[in-house]
Amino acid sequence: MTIPPGKGRPAAPRRATLLAVPELPDVTLYVEALERHALGSVLAGVRLKSPFLLRTAVPPLVAAHGRALTGVRRSGKRIVLALGPPPGPRAGEPPELALVLHLMIAGRLHWKERGAALARRDHLAAFDFEQGALLLTEAGTKKRASLHVAGDAAALAAHERGGLEPLGADPAAFRARLSGTRHTLKRALCDPGVFSGIGNAYSDEILHRARLSPLVLARNLDAEESARLQAATEAVLGEWIARLRAEVGPGFPEKVTAFRPEMAVHGRFGEPCPVCGAPVQRIVRASNEFNYCARCQTGGRILRDRALSLLLKDDWPETLEELE
Repeated sequence: MTIPPGKGRPAAPRRATLLAVPELPDVTLYVEALERHALGSVLAGVRLKSPFLLRTAVPPLVAAHGRALTGVRRSGKRIVLALGPPPGPRAGEPPELALVLHLMIAGRLHWKERGAALARRDHLAAFDFEQGALLLTEAGTKKRASLHVAGDAAALAAHERGGLEPLGADPAAFRARLSGTRHTLKRALCDPGVFSGIGNAYSDEILHRARLSPLVLARNLDAEESARLQAATEAVLGEWIARLRAEVGPGFPEKVTAFRPEMAVHGRFGEPCPVCGAPVQRIVRASNEFNYCARCQTGGRILRDRALSLLLKDDWPETLEELE
């Protein structure tokens, strides 16, 4: 719900841990780091501390042991580790398989020395390669991260959500995705079946850069607005990939968060918009929020949340001027 300053707004969603689902730029950095650290290396074994992480039983996880990592790629917000053939004949095992990791909200990856202990409460699994160990952690009590073993192309394809890759997309295909959905722009950008890899944080930044309201229906955009949105999408994602690459360097990403001080609006409720100086607004739903600048994106209009509008009635401000 959108709460103007001074209207008894509830506490913001918890940001002490600065956690959110890793999105396209973050996952891209994970993929590149894994290529640097482990590509071509043999996966000696996988140690599971949490049995709830593994979501498939066929093929068994042990089938991955002893295979070389032949490729790493991003599939939406998932990471796919492609493994080559086993070192010798193994009855009933596929010639190649893949491990599919979904970090969800609180899952993170860390590169440690081989054999690193799973000592902490948030440690879920360790993937022991020749050069080191890939540790999977997940903060909090709700364990949502997942690991799947895919033994063939069909099993792997089951994890594809069908979203259009937003970087380098054909303009006609980009606009077709918008016109083919009944979602708002915010929801369309975050829908993995519409666009691949974009989530709450970067959709806020994209819409602010495009100067478009998050609640406009995607199918109502004209050609110029669609082109503006696509240009903003490529610019924002490209800039953040470059920024994170510079930050990580040859190392491994250790500060994966959706709340960064360099962001224009995401997570910056009440702070001045870097473009116009107006206070950043937000809409909160459950434990999530999205942010926007009313002056840059909605012509100065404060977006209403229906439930809170009924509560405040005429006390709801219509414009930024009423907040000043």
